[in-house]
Amino acid sequence: MTTILICDDRRSVREGLTRVMSAVPGVSHIDCVARGDELQIRYAREPADMVLIGTQRATSGGVDATRGLVAVNPRANVIVFGAPDDASTIAAAIAGGARGYLRWDASRPAVIAALASTLADVTFPVPREPSTPGVELTKREMQVLHGMSQGKSNGEIGRELYLAEDTVKTHARRLFGKLGVRDRAQAVAHGFRRGLMT
Repeated sequence: MTTILICDDRRSVREGLTRVMSAVPGVSHIDCVARGDELQIRYAREPADMVLIGTQRATSGGVDATRGLVAVNPRANVIVFGAPDDASTIAAAIAGGARGYLRWDASRPAVIAALASTLADVTFPVPREPSTPGVELTKREMQVLHGMSQGKSNGEIGRELYLAEDTVKTHARRLFGKLGVRDRAQAVAHGFRRGLMT
């Protein structure tokens, strides 16, 4: 049986995730905390099989909580959840030790599938090992990916690289295809996991 620990400062989010996770076969217990310090104490007392940590664009709390927990407990199985367009925050959490992420707007089946995959020791959505070692990104694709990791919009990346926004979008679509991802957050997280960025 599986135990889950949820960390987010919003009660409505904690309650919503608890309802969804309760529907996953094999989940035996779900606990919730609001802050990173509570997370450390609760995990030390009762290590959970999976920890879900919320990230927010306006605060580094979720990233700090992830780093803090993994630093003390390297085997902690952490998934962060946040806005799909907040690639820089998600990437920071991935770099801090999270094994994957979920979008705020993920459907209930997607949440359940992600949880089940991770509990089966398959990181979602970013593989632990490079799944396509032969893939090579062009210099422009790497520049676009780097811009995404800094949370820049396509327009901002274009101005920095002296490219039209549509050209940036084309590079983005190509690197998504090469990495096998669906959006900016996945691309950045995948880039960190594959060692494309540090």
